[in-house]
Amino acid sequence: MGLNHLDLAIVALYLAGITLFGLRFRKRQRTLRDYFLADCNIPWWAIALSIVAAETSTLTIISVPGLAYDTNLQFLQLVLGYLVGRVIISFVLLPHYFRGDLYTAYQLIERRFGASLRSLTAGLFLLTRAAAEGVRVYAVSIVVAIALGTGEVASIAMITALTLIYTFEGGLAAVIWTDVVQTAIYMGGTLLGVATILRLVPGGWAHIHALASAAGKFQMLDLRWSLGQPYTFWAGVIGGAFLTTASHGTDQLIVQRLLAARGERQSVTALLSSGIAIFFQFALFLIVGIMLWAYYQLPSSHFGKADRIYPTFIVQRLPHGISGLLIAAILAAAMSNLSAALNSLSSSSMVDFYLRFRPSSDHRSQLRLSRVVTFFWALVLFALAVLSLHKVPRVIEVGLSIASVAYGALLGVFLLGVLTRRANQPGAVLGMVCGFAVELYLWLWTKVAFTWYVAIGTLVTFVVGYGVSWVRGSTGQGPGG
Repeated sequence: MGLNHLDLAIVALYLAGITLFGLRFRKRQRTLRDYFLADCNIPWWAIALSIVAAETSTLTIISVPGLAYDTNLQFLQLVLGYLVGRVIISFVLLPHYFRGDLYTAYQLIERRFGASLRSLTAGLFLLTRAAAEGVRVYAVSIVVAIALGTGEVASIAMITALTLIYTFEGGLAAVIWTDVVQTAIYMGGTLLGVATILRLVPGGWAHIHALASAAGKFQMLDLRWSLGQPYTFWAGVIGGAFLTTASHGTDQLIVQRLLAARGERQSVTALLSSGIAIFFQFALFLIVGIMLWAYYQLPSSHFGKADRIYPTFIVQRLPHGISGLLIAAILAAAMSNLSAALNSLSSSSMVDFYLRFRPSSDHRSQLRLSRVVTFFWALVLFALAVLSLHKVPRVIEVGLSIASVAYGALLGVFLLGVLTRRANQPGAVLGMVCGFAVELYLWLWTKVAFTWYVAIGTLVTFVVGYGVSWVRGSTGQGPGG
């Protein structure tokens, strides 16, 4: 069927509207606290929705349905681990973040171990976050190229430029409040898509349920113990818990939002409530994939790859107007995730590196340079997304794998800092290097599933770091016990 002028008008209206909405926050940015932490004055429910949006890139919306199309509901086992990880963060890490005036997660590392390890952890975050985000930005081109018929490079450039405009001007406040709007758009659009598929499949949900049940599509639990299978109960709950503890407890992308809350209690409420929302959201996207399987009853190879199934359905099968809304919804998720990455990369670059050497610079100069750094990271992500073209298979697993490679080393260092007093900087550095090396080895040269990377990397980092510190016989001073 393809998109018509009504669909294109809806997409254009969304892109223009969300950009103008984000620009409304420009006048509120006077200091780095305003620009990177929104003056710590964001209500918990807005932070919760922003966390959900930050986790929901285009990868989620197009790749999770494709995953269910090929398999079943076993991905939800990983989401159970996401819930466990949030509880761990609330008790183990968040109390330390709210002791003092912190802007980034890595200031906590300096307070415990020293400036050198802070630079190492912040640098690792910048490298791996940029690499993972490049894959996510690339995923946007799949949707835009199918929907608008534009080239993939032009599609990436368009979304990057529009997102940069309001992130550049409005800082974290613009990011969070546009996230709230975009979450409503893509969730509403997805529910509209579900209703449309139900009307298109003869017999509706009863027929879909009968077909999917017979094919084992509703299977969720897999109790096998296997390091090679990414979606088992053990890999999901254990691996997912470690992954989320790292991604939400040590990654500036999420920690920055938690620090923008009005206090520790509101931060905890935002984090836990976002977990409940994420579980239902992933379940919805997986159900969409199963419904599409029942509708097409074709192998995913018919579409080229599974990531193309949902965008193809939207463009070719949905009524005009609805298809435009759903394309706008997918772009909403892409822009919210990209804006989060740009702001977190910029904040870590400024606070963890520049301000350590120029702490006395005035607020106006700091704010101006922060915007320049944001622009720089937009160029980097654009370049990485272009490099990802034609080289990435199922994008959600690649994106999670890249992020997971560094998370174990980061989480191990943070746990050394908050759980022990004996650990010192030399031990923590060696532990981090060993943990990162092990994760790289697992990723590049083994068949161990990506869901185990963080758990293994964390344990290696913690054991080596603590062991080396113990052998050196030095007792560190810090917040841990």
